[in-house]
Amino acid sequence: MTDLWPAPYTPAPVSHTQTVPGSKSMTNRALILAALAQGESLIVGALRSRDTELMESALAAMGTRFVREGEEIRVTPSELQAAEVDCGLAGTVMRFVPPVAAFAQGPVLFDGDVQAKSRPMNTILDALRNLGVSVAGDTLPFTVHGTGSAPGGEVTIDASGSSQFVSGLLLAAPRFERGVKITHSGATLPSMPHIEMTVDMLAQAGVRVQAEGNTWKVEPQPIQPNRWVIEPDLSNATPFLAAAAVTGGAVSVPHWPISTTQPGDVIRDILERMGCEVELVATGPDHALEVRGPQNGELCGIRIDMSDIGELTPTVAALAACASTPSELTGIAHLRGHETNRLEALTTELNRLGGNCEELPDGLRITPAPLHGGTWYSYADHRMATAGAILGLVVEGIEVENIDTTSKTLPGFAQMWETMVGR
Repeated sequence: MTDLWPAPYTPAPVSHTQTVPGSKSMTNRALILAALAQGESLIVGALRSRDTELMESALAAMGTRFVREGEEIRVTPSELQAAEVDCGLAGTVMRFVPPVAAFAQGPVLFDGDVQAKSRPMNTILDALRNLGVSVAGDTLPFTVHGTGSAPGGEVTIDASGSSQFVSGLLLAAPRFERGVKITHSGATLPSMPHIEMTVDMLAQAGVRVQAEGNTWKVEPQPIQPNRWVIEPDLSNATPFLAAAAVTGGAVSVPHWPISTTQPGDVIRDILERMGCEVELVATGPDHALEVRGPQNGELCGIRIDMSDIGELTPTVAALAACASTPSELTGIAHLRGHETNRLEALTTELNRLGGNCEELPDGLRITPAPLHGGTWYSYADHRMATAGAILGLVVEGIEVENIDTTSKTLPGFAQMWETMVGR
């Protein structure tokens, strides 16, 4: 039987404060760097979700020791060993852990969810082969035959399908005998802020990355232990901020960082351009982001290149479907290789509810049209599920299929959402 969640509908503006757990992207990068460090690290405020637990389990299976102490995780590296790794549907696990497996003493078998078997993997696996690592297979399941060390060297890749290919190589690069020099050869490179996050976190671990254009070079060097403090996940905050936008209400998210490498921070500019009031408010030593939707309930459409912020596309598409003027979201052809083909999925689901969404070669064109209730399918994609929840606030009768897929990065989302609308 299909699991359907009646999305809460509210004719009144929402007024809510929502605390958001830690960033998945930062948590999983910190877990990798801690596992490869020369000594014990501490991670504070790590996200606990399916993706982060899959990452922790993968590294633990290879020999890393994790001890939880309240909101902290103490990470003790050890010699890496043969293991079996379940990637689930986590892109960071299937792209970040194979380079780490090159340093295991023995084979590391990678497998995952059915949907994960169609996600592009050749880029990272061929890169590892070119760096002297033995890899059997080209998609899940595949095996990295670790020998405890790997030569490294120069590699040219086309990372236009995902910035995770660059980040995955960079995180392990200091451990290669000759280091690694990565050159991106493709015409586009999506989600550059995520690469900047990787470089910034490597710097915090004492690793210098020489970056010039589409080339990154890392010399062999130790990864220093660190005390990692994880910021709130700004991308996971965006559906709650969108709730203020579509209902003409007000939502506040505490602990919003003043300076960050998270792509989710761009939601501030997007919401302002669509007609919202957006303000960073000082709360003692901290700050909160406050968003107030337009009082007349009329959002403006937006034309925006989202190549750096593709993960925000489902949220922005939902906002655009509620706007009074057309929108074009471009630069996001790479979303066809995410948890699902997000461009096709958004087009199908918006049009199923009476919307007018056209799939472009590199994005979406959304023209305002009256929406009606119906089933919104999530495609086992957490951000598709939250997009359906946003629409359900202002369109009565929407039922979201498999809302629990949100546990991938935000466990308890449905309960948070229902609390926000007072259900």
